[in-house]
Amino acid sequence: MNTTPHPNRVSEEFEEMEMDFPVINMEKLNGEDRGAAMEKINDACENWGFFELVNHGISHELMDEVEKLTKEHYRKCMEQKFKDMVASRGLDSVDTEINDTDWESTFFLRHLPVSNMSEIPDLDEDYKKVMKEFAVELEKLAEQLLDLLCENLGLEKGYLKKAFYGSKGPNFGTKVSNYPPCPKPELIEGLRAHTDAGGLILLFQDHKVSGLQLLKDGKWVDVPPMHHSIVINLGDQLEVITNGKYKSVMHRVKAQPDGNRMSLASFYNPGDDAVIYPAPALVEGEEASSKLYPKFVFNDYMKLYVGLKFQAKEPRFEAMKATDSTNLQMGPIATV
Repeated sequence: MNTTPHPNRVSEEFEEMEMDFPVINMEKLNGEDRGAAMEKINDACENWGFFELVNHGISHELMDEVEKLTKEHYRKCMEQKFKDMVASRGLDSVDTEINDTDWESTFFLRHLPVSNMSEIPDLDEDYKKVMKEFAVELEKLAEQLLDLLCENLGLEKGYLKKAFYGSKGPNFGTKVSNYPPCPKPELIEGLRAHTDAGGLILLFQDHKVSGLQLLKDGKWVDVPPMHHSIVINLGDQLEVITNGKYKSVMHRVKAQPDGNRMSLASFYNPGDDAVIYPAPALVEGEEASSKLYPKFVFNDYMKLYVGLKFQAKEPRFEAMKATDSTNLQMGPIATV
């Protein structure tokens, strides 16, 4: 199978779709429409926390193979385990709302700094090979996007990548999820509402079965499934580094009565020991230090997040402000 990335150009029909959700045609970054495309990315980061990429350069053939093997792996190795879990907990016959469980089957592949793929049971060699290829392409796309954000923010090229780097490079991994048909979707979420703790999230989602929603202006908005698109959302760390100019946004997955929804969410996150704080260039002119987001070691934030994932992000930020960070060096980040 030839999985060499190539543009696989998506037709312009998506521009005629009646939606407000921001869709970015990355081909337009290479021509006279670059300014408008960059402004659309900036607006999405400021006002949505999400956007969807088409013509992103990842081979459609590779994406089709990832989808095929992911769904095969679920059927062969995960489906019965999920059904057994549902039966053991009586989740298929509940008559009251369930607030402590998600209707999802999931496992996590770590790519960087060290892969855990050899430790995951039941992954055949073809699946491992394709997922490694896919991860390489997603890593390139993540770093390209970080530099586009730097450009929009007026930061030096490479600033965000360096901010994420720590001593061993970024954490990068993929949460592989399936959301099977749910007999009581009104009583249990596919995935409860939350913001993502990390940096930049790249989602390859099912284009036939919907369910992902984000919270905008107090209303839940569907993230439209589009074939061969990559959905991007911003995590808490980018909100901190941009001092709130860009926002992480609450989102959830609604369980569906029909269809099995595939979701591969890849998280390009800071390294464990990366020190996260607002970029000095973005806080110039601030009238009061109280406006500043906290500075902290990324792994410390993750330890807090584990117990508070499904709660509002603001108390997490306040809790990190209260920690003793006097030993954390804060200043400009060299990008060369």
